Amino acid sequence: MTTRPAGRPGQARTRLARAAVIEAARTLFVERGYAATTIEAISTASGVPPATVYRLFSSKRGILKAILDVSIAGDDQPVALPQRPKVQTLLADPDPRSQVAGFVAIASEVNSRAAPVYRILVGAASSDPDAAALLEDLNRQRRTGQGRLARALGRAGALRPGLREAEAVDSIYALMSPEVYRLLVVDRGWSPSRYERWLTQLLVDSLLG
Repeated sequence: MTTRPAGRPGQARTRLARAAVIEAARTLFVERGYAATTIEAISTASGVPPATVYRLFSSKRGILKAILDVSIAGDDQPVALPQRPKVQTLLADPDPRSQVAGFVAIASEVNSRAAPVYRILVGAASSDPDAAALLEDLNRQRRTGQGRLARALGRAGALRPGLREAEAVDSIYALMSPEVYRLLVVDRGWSPSRYERWLTQLLVDSLLG
């Protein structure tokens, strides 16, 4: 007779509850705005008791962070994007142009998933200190993660002569930003493939020797 490992049914229920809360909160934040959405409304929409919502996420800020994490990574696995195999493979790629194109593709995927939630966060940050702190932390993490490309290019001697690594990091951070993606893809109606071609060529021209 086989014995089922203890805790699995509970873990499955927890994952389902987290997913339900994240999906309900995402919808409510888009429809009502961050400030107007309460934990009670999220609880009602998700079918998860308020006490469980607080236990899983601690606060409304915790829920928004979880939504951002899922939007950025594409799933709810506890592995940061820079540590994922796709990024690690790109960092080890000996072809600088391929590295740039790969990072641009990842930025496009992330921005396409996170654009609506990022807009909510930016709006909330203007009046909510918790949201402002979350936005600051998100931007700091994004700069650190995208800066890995500049450091990889610098170690390989691929940066154009005279370009300091810190300047390369700033260029990547600015051009791969959610704001640029939104301006071109959302506002101007560019296709993601056009955005990726444009951004790849721009970064290749500005970064590589």
